[in-house]
Amino acid sequence: MSNNKKKKLTPVQQEYQDLAKRKEPPRPVVINCIRAFIVGGAICVLGQAIQDMFIHWGGFDKKEASNPTVAVLILISTILTSLGVYDKMAQWAGAGTAVPVTGFANSMASAAIEHRSEGLVLGVGGKMFKLAGPVIVFGVVAAFFVSLCHLIFNPGGGH
Repeated sequence: MSNNKKKKLTPVQQEYQDLAKRKEPPRPVVINCIRAFIVGGAICVLGQAIQDMFIHWGGFDKKEASNPTVAVLILISTILTSLGVYDKMAQWAGAGTAVPVTGFANSMASAAIEHRSEGLVLGVGGKMFKLAGPVIVFGVVAAFFVSLCHLIFNPGGGH
């Protein structure tokens, strides 16, 4: 039997909760949103610039330039994580650094760096894939449902 009711606090616990709420500094929501927008936008602009370079100087078309662009963004994110720069950016910008490709690369690299003393298999590999597993499963399940919707709403093909 699950208990969905909120735990009843004693008067002392309630008094502590009230005191903690009064003492908690206000969150600068607007500033945090602006920082996230600036850093997230800068990461996206960097990605667009890299893609444009592959198109202009590499002779790729837009679709072909996508994969090497993602690879370069992952490489940059991993290098910045290993130097400790990405984490400082994340502390300042918050959710702005959670742009999917670079944020995920940062999470993977951070897990690998943090657990490298436990060995390559159980430390680095185990912790990296503990994080990557749910992301991969979510991606596969989401792709299945998107393709199912495509099949239902666009029967007979067409891209």
